[in-house]
Amino acid sequence: MSDNEERWDSLTDEILTHIFLSLPIKSIIICTSVSKTWNSLIQNSTFISTHLHHSYTNTNNNNNHNLLLFKLVTQPANPESTVNNKEVYLLYKEDDDDGFTEELTRFEPSNHIFRVVGTCNGLLCLADDIFDFNTDRFFLWNPCVRKFLQLPHPNVRCATHIDSDFYATIGFGFDPTTNDYKVVRLLTFACTNPRTEVEIYSLSTGEWRMLSSGLVPQCALGPRQPRAFLNGALHWVAFRAVNVNKAHHFVLVFDLGDEVFREILLPEELPPYTHDGFLCAYVSIYGNSIALFHDDYSSLRLNIWVMKHYGVVSSWTKALSLPMTYQGGFASTNYIPKAVGFMRNGRIVLEMNGGHLMSQDLKTQEIKDLRLIGYNYNFVDAYVESLVLLDKAANHILRNVEGIVRHTTLFA
Repeated sequence: MSDNEERWDSLTDEILTHIFLSLPIKSIIICTSVSKTWNSLIQNSTFISTHLHHSYTNTNNNNNHNLLLFKLVTQPANPESTVNNKEVYLLYKEDDDDGFTEELTRFEPSNHIFRVVGTCNGLLCLADDIFDFNTDRFFLWNPCVRKFLQLPHPNVRCATHIDSDFYATIGFGFDPTTNDYKVVRLLTFACTNPRTEVEIYSLSTGEWRMLSSGLVPQCALGPRQPRAFLNGALHWVAFRAVNVNKAHHFVLVFDLGDEVFREILLPEELPPYTHDGFLCAYVSIYGNSIALFHDDYSSLRLNIWVMKHYGVVSSWTKALSLPMTYQGGFASTNYIPKAVGFMRNGRIVLEMNGGHLMSQDLKTQEIKDLRLIGYNYNFVDAYVESLVLLDKAANHILRNVEGIVRHTTLFA
């Protein structure tokens, strides 16, 4: 060992931690290869938690306070193709006028399309259910450390319930009470004895377990129903059948800490019961509260509701209503804009006809072309770079490909 290496290794863990926290995350990853001492310190769960907390609280680290994660399918998806399907994951700097992005190391296999269930603390949950409702392939992936875990098979799947007709809705989030990441499957059985079952995967145990049936409300959710994770709880739009022709819709909330369900009523202006099937609505995070995207096919409009005060039903407010003929630069007369999600600054990201993505300010109605194109299954959410999974024995480590800052053909 050289004198220089000895001097570095003689530094206390406290000093090294302070130094590492000041570095970009890519530099921290490189430091794991410098010495066994550094590698041991950086891969320690305490340092990983400290780094995550520092990323959220350090106001000088502007990079982690303006990042958005986009998942885009760069051409129309083809379920029959094993070659032409392509998805990319981009880090988008929200306050960059030029819209510079960094393309992340591609999730493998690169010719496949996955659905992003959600992102939390730099960790993505992916489901292989784009073309099959009842898949049982799920992954946890941290693109910053280039590691992903393939989850074990859940307890309830087609192979174990051959004679049962069911579909699954997935949620992903972080339980702050146990510092654990959880994947939640809500299973709706559409048979002569309709029921809902819930199973939960814990990253800390690496196993699935069934939730006691007495704790599960009898309701149903649409397949691939988007979820919103806020305040330690998952949110979905769910419904409960009143009779053969009526269904009551509401926001179903599942607290990841005490694992208890509760309900939030939808805006009073929305029909409490539908006579023609499932209400085409889903939830999203909006600041410190939630929003509701409602595709109203009766009036051919996209209505966006925001809950100004979380949990207060009377605070639901219609923030925007876009007609089918909305001409924001890319819409045609036979296409309703699709709400993808919100940016950190509160602007709504919309997918227009042809896959063009744009953002709109809910207050001023001002429109911005994001110069990105994505065909269906697009995703956007606030993102923070983290070291989560670095201390785990991952199934796979992605090849060492650096992200590239560039303007690409993804831009219009």
